[in-house]
Amino acid sequence: MNWFQLGGSLAAILILAAIAWALRLGRDARIASPEEAAAAAEAALAGFAAADVVVGADGAGALAVGEDGRLAAIKRHGARAAVREVSWSAVRPIAGGVTIETNERRFGAVMLAGVDVIDLRRLAKV
Repeated sequence: MNWFQLGGSLAAILILAAIAWALRLGRDARIASPEEAAAAAEAALAGFAAADVVVGADGAGALAVGEDGRLAAIKRHGARAAVREVSWSAVRPIAGGVTIETNERRFGAVMLAGVDVIDLRRLAKV
């Protein structure tokens, strides 16, 4: 085997690993905290200031209510959070949590595992 070919292959592997690390690929795709969800909603929606946030137990989704009463559904899309503005009529309790219908085929529904009606009432009072 040619040593230059082996060295080039190893260098290419290390470069690809560095690119994947820089793009945050392969990391835990969870919404880690209410603060992270609030920051994503505030960055994605113009004029949105989060007053309260609830995050699903599995970290797959979150619901934020703004100081002006607007709602933001947040879910992971790869290494980033995707946000859509929704209405209260889109939020409904289901067995084991809450589902938020965004009425966007590509975005889909947002599921909040472990969130109950009491959490929704707390958000609605903000």
